[in-house]
Amino acid sequence: MLNNLTDTEEGDGGAQSQGDSNPKESSPFINSSEAAAEKSQQYDGKNMALFEEEMDTSPMVSSLLSSLANYSNLPQGCKEHEEAENNEAESARKKPVKAPQLGTLMGVYMPCIQNIFGVILFLRMTWLVGIGGVIGTFIIVFMCCATTMLTAISMSAIATNGVVPAGGSYYMISRSLGPEFGGAVGICFYLGTTYAGAMYILGAIELLLIYIAPKAAIFPLEGLEGAEAEAALLNNMRVYGTILLTSMATVVFVGVKYVNKLALVFLACVILSILAVYAGVIKTGIDAPDFPVCILGNRTLVWKNFDVCAKTIETANGTVTTQLWRMFCDSSFLNATCDKYFLANNVTQIQGIPGVTSGVLADNLFGTYYEKGDLIAKPILESVESDDDPLTNANRYVLADITSFFTLLVGIYFPSVTGIMAGSNRSGDLRDAQKSIPIGTIAAITTTSTVYMSSVILFGACIEGVVLRDKFGEGVHGNLVIGTLAWPSPWVIVIGSFFSTCGAGLQSLTGAPRLMQAIAKDGIVPALRIFGHGKANGEPTWSLLLTACICESGILIASLDSVAPILSMFFLMCYMFVNLACALQTLLRTPNWRPRFKFYHWTLSFLGMSLCLTLMFLCSWYYAIVAMGIAGSIYKYIEFAGAEKEWGDGIRGLSLSAARYALMRLEEGQPHTKNWRPQLLVLVSTDAEQNVEQPRLLSLTNQLKAGKGLTIVGTALEGTYLANYEQAQRADQALRKLMETEKVKGFCQVTVSSNLRDATSHLLQASGLGGLKHNAVLVSWPRNWKQGDEHQTWRNFIELVRETTIARLALLVPKNISAFPSNSERFTEGHIDVWWIVHDGGMLMLLPFLLRQHKVWRKCKMRIFTVAQMDDNSIQMKKDLTTFLYHLRIDAMVEVVEMHESDISAYTYEKTLVMEQRSQMLKQINLTKTEREREIQSITDSSRGSIRRKNPAAVTTQLSVTEEPPATSKEEKPEEEVQLIYDNTTPASPATPATPLTPGEEAQSPGEQIQRTWTEKCDGEAAKPLGGTTRDDIKDIFNMKPEWENLNQSNVRRMHTALRLNEVILKKSSEAKLVLLNMPGAPKNRTGDENYMEFLEVLTDGLNRVLLVRGGGREVITIYS
Repeated sequence: MLNNLTDTEEGDGGAQSQGDSNPKESSPFINSSEAAAEKSQQYDGKNMALFEEEMDTSPMVSSLLSSLANYSNLPQGCKEHEEAENNEAESARKKPVKAPQLGTLMGVYMPCIQNIFGVILFLRMTWLVGIGGVIGTFIIVFMCCATTMLTAISMSAIATNGVVPAGGSYYMISRSLGPEFGGAVGICFYLGTTYAGAMYILGAIELLLIYIAPKAAIFPLEGLEGAEAEAALLNNMRVYGTILLTSMATVVFVGVKYVNKLALVFLACVILSILAVYAGVIKTGIDAPDFPVCILGNRTLVWKNFDVCAKTIETANGTVTTQLWRMFCDSSFLNATCDKYFLANNVTQIQGIPGVTSGVLADNLFGTYYEKGDLIAKPILESVESDDDPLTNANRYVLADITSFFTLLVGIYFPSVTGIMAGSNRSGDLRDAQKSIPIGTIAAITTTSTVYMSSVILFGACIEGVVLRDKFGEGVHGNLVIGTLAWPSPWVIVIGSFFSTCGAGLQSLTGAPRLMQAIAKDGIVPALRIFGHGKANGEPTWSLLLTACICESGILIASLDSVAPILSMFFLMCYMFVNLACALQTLLRTPNWRPRFKFYHWTLSFLGMSLCLTLMFLCSWYYAIVAMGIAGSIYKYIEFAGAEKEWGDGIRGLSLSAARYALMRLEEGQPHTKNWRPQLLVLVSTDAEQNVEQPRLLSLTNQLKAGKGLTIVGTALEGTYLANYEQAQRADQALRKLMETEKVKGFCQVTVSSNLRDATSHLLQASGLGGLKHNAVLVSWPRNWKQGDEHQTWRNFIELVRETTIARLALLVPKNISAFPSNSERFTEGHIDVWWIVHDGGMLMLLPFLLRQHKVWRKCKMRIFTVAQMDDNSIQMKKDLTTFLYHLRIDAMVEVVEMHESDISAYTYEKTLVMEQRSQMLKQINLTKTEREREIQSITDSSRGSIRRKNPAAVTTQLSVTEEPPATSKEEKPEEEVQLIYDNTTPASPATPATPLTPGEEAQSPGEQIQRTWTEKCDGEAAKPLGGTTRDDIKDIFNMKPEWENLNQSNVRRMHTALRLNEVILKKSSEAKLVLLNMPGAPKNRTGDENYMEFLEVLTDGLNRVLLVRGGGREVITIYS
């Protein structure tokens, strides 16, 4: 029904504006370089010095108003303002554009009238009244007209909310509901318009072959009965329909101007036909026309091949049989063998058009529904028939050609109220579109609704019921039933309706290709871009070809009654989304929603939307599902493959409102354990070019996202925001690009601060919004922390550990991140090993489960190791842990590793001594930062010489600078000693975290402990995990015994635990694809920071991939459903 969308469309549609992947809605006053030059001259010497800076980017009010006044909307087509115009469009714009002059009457009212009145009124309206009854049909008409009226109100509100370029419902819906909905509904509207063309062509062929020229049938119907006759009729429809479609497509291809010139002729045909019907109704009240109907018993006869409605007639020569007798008997004699029903029943002739004053309305109030093949009968007449006798001579009676029911009538009727968009499609031609569209459309719907409702009542009051139910007028000499009512002749209606249906078909074939061209030029459906091209003058050649092919599929169906419900679906879906768009904009109270048309309300829009949905399923529930499936498929296709568009649509506003509501709900409290999922803040670093240094960190993030939680990828830059804005933008783009490459769905955030430590802290504190905040931090292990110039890196890392602890956030630290798999790799076998030392709320259980949901880790098996101390029952621990995992629904192998109490090895003292001496020396040198870094090498040499190691490569020396002076207070030492990691004197079961030493153990002097250790075990059998300690080494260390007395025994025990655990983990998990391990907390006293890093390094030494995990202080996994 899309009317007169002509060929002046020159938009480039899908082209992206340069430098911006999200083209925004432009204004008619966007400054050009020439305008800027003129503006600068205009402002010279003016009293606007205060606003000189703003003048570079913002226009003065006077220039704004001048630009708006000179802005002219393109008269036709679906030109996109927001796309960059091509050269052809610019040259076209320089030509003088004739101002649109159409008013409300000729621009909106008449096109709507022409499109709404159609083939259904002339070919099916009387049949609908006969089958559904006056009451039932009136309800159908009222529902459909109410739907279109409510839709017109919503459409008027949208159309008057700013300048609407020509493009009709597609433009309005796409700009109100976004490109996905706009594309889906636009294509549905296109399909509806195309199938409407097929319906009009089939209607024209039906008029031609049944009422105008029955002899023209290629497949003759004479002598055929039942299915054969039906097949012949359908084949005729297919052949002639294809011929007529080809002719119409050729006319449209040659030139639309011929179609537009004929539009007034077709409109005149429609109006004259309707006036002829009303004139005929008036005449029936004065003098009823003579259209007799012949009834045998109560069965209506096909009035063909007989002249008198009687069995016999009396002549001067006696009783003579009639042609009707010879139709039912084997001879013309009175003693002939005749049809039993014919002999048993009388023949009655009744008046087909008894007139408006006859009182026939009472008989036609209620409906009569038929099965296919049922006889059209007049119930009040007597009929003598035997149930045992089969129906013979069926082709002599008027039969029901289809099974009828109420919902079928709805589907057939609804196309007769479509076409309400014709005025909005011409908005480019209107002098004042915002005034004309509401007035003209609502006036046209009011007029047509009045005609339809009055027609229902008048047809029921004027025409006999059996004639109304006679779809093809077989009982009234093959006349068009509505034609029998017309004055002065039935041919007025027949010829007028034929031309009007042909005209409507041409309009459909003209409008549909232009709608498809508009959608294709928008670029939102990549597969349709070829249909945006056309001839040099803009004619949509490819779209016309596609339209003709789809229209042909409708013609091959060949039945008007079957095609009508199909296009009803598509139009109803289009109208439903127009109502939805209006309701959504009204409820969201978008600031830009300011329609000039004030007589709308969201309740009316919702009522219209509900009526559309109801009518869809009333017409045909399976067609409705298919139509929704088509629209849903197009929606998802545009969502995934379509071009990015930012049109300020209502769905974006709905998303914002829904997000705000959800965030407010999230503020109400912490999520339940069952709803907990890792909401990750991923901290990455960038190089000088703002490229991400650890891309595999994003790969790991993707692999962890089976929980579908929030992801924020953040990076920190050093400096001021003003000076580093460009770098921040580059970093942001780099993060987005990497997230897209690694398929990480989330947000990115770049923070600039005077130093990296503060910037990272700001990210930790400020990321997220309301209740949607991160609950876990993913950061890679500082790779080169032992290098002298990287001393600040590990300090920042330890501060981050402290901050996550105080903020009760989980911390995930992958070590050797470059060795982690990318998303394209696949492990075909292997294990993910979990070393569960202390209970962390279940993070160690949950993370392997999430990883194994990803295809990279899917074939890896999960193993859980836990450590048993001397006083633990390892057998019972294993049994309990297996039961616990069963209740957690996690499949994993369980192993309990027994760690017996062992003596502290010489190597442990050696490592601890090197660590502490280096630390103490750095603390005691009171130098500036630069001088300290200069002294590092000499301190290293001094440290190594003091312990006289034979194998210096066995121990890694760490030299770093501490910012705080050494602790001199005796009260600080116990606090440091309380921060144990994994002490072999402390039972560390899965349910029992590490506990501090008792005061009695603390009171034991270092000398006593050392003496006990080495008197019991001085044979050099101590563990040598990192290089081995020879007897010569032990002698050297014994010569240094006084230095051991100065060692912090807490550090000795920590080093011992780290070495022992590392030894056990290497033994069990050296071949594992990934090892997950509890991460110890950072020391509360900052004097041990560098020692903390060394402990973690020793703990994880020799392992390929390690994920250190620190819980956030809450349960994240539960056994309950």
